[in-house]
Amino acid sequence: MDEQSSLLALFTSSFLAATLLPGGSEVVLFGVLTAYPQLYWPALALASVGNTLGGMSSYAIGRFLPDEKALIKKSGGNLRGLRWLRNHGSPVLLLSWVPLIGDLLCVAAGWLRINWVSAMLFMGAGKFLRYWAIAAAISL
Repeated sequence: MDEQSSLLALFTSSFLAATLLPGGSEVVLFGVLTAYPQLYWPALALASVGNTLGGMSSYAIGRFLPDEKALIKKSGGNLRGLRWLRNHGSPVLLLSWVPLIGDLLCVAAGWLRINWVSAMLFMGAGKFLRYWAIAAAISL
């Protein structure tokens, strides 16, 4: 696979891994950096952007869920996790890279109508730091 195809595969796998679909973009990042070490920064950037856009697609899904007040009424008010996200706001999305929990955080952020710009910035920062740590470990 050539450099361009490798980067496209990395972007695609990073995007899909951040949605509710299962996937492991770390393996693709490993493959790209092993085959093309000179693509360190472009690979890191594309993986981060793809994963952030995938997270934002989950955020968008959350925007289409029923109103918050209706769910609170149905649940009897027992929504500790959502209360935690509401209290701490978009910085919680630094954890959006965590498997399973991260997907739910992105959906919940959309559902709670957290500002999309700050959500995207914190989400992107968390995802970039994870990919940077992985890339740094690969480069050792």
